[in-house]
Amino acid sequence: MKIAVLSRNKELYSTKRLVEAIEKRGHLSMVIDHLKCDLIMDDDGPSVFYKGHSIEDVDAIIPRIGASVTFYGTAVVRQFEMKKVFSAIDSLAITRSRDKLGSLQILSRSGVRMPKTAFTNYSRQESKVLEHIGDAPVVIKLLEGTQGLGVVLAETNKAAQSVVEAF
Repeated sequence: MKIAVLSRNKELYSTKRLVEAIEKRGHLSMVIDHLKCDLIMDDDGPSVFYKGHSIEDVDAIIPRIGASVTFYGTAVVRQFEMKKVFSAIDSLAITRSRDKLGSLQILSRSGVRMPKTAFTNYSRQESKVLEHIGDAPVVIKLLEGTQGLGVVLAETNKAAQSVVEAF
């Protein structure tokens, strides 16, 4: 079986370990920088070119798509899916995992236990939004924040209101 790891850097520890595991099990491996792929759609069907060469013989892919390149990375994964190549991670799952609000909506609909969460686009009634979630302490996050940036722990109701007003 030929397995491609979609990764920006073949020298990353996680990428090296995946290649090691693939080869240890007797499979062929290759690392493809998904940002260097060209996606072609025509009446012959979808195709993927990497550094000018058509990729035809890959049986499976393991996507390692960074958050900053989600749009193009998931397009590459989706192109492989269209070619009936098995993907360890579905392109839709990657997209959903990068959407904080959408992920919470899916988890809530599925009955997964989670802290009460509120979302608003109307900041003039921050006290009403805070009433929905209850008393402090509360965690307040920007929707666009990542890896701890844009996250504040408000230990009092007054602090929570100040943070929401500032955001």
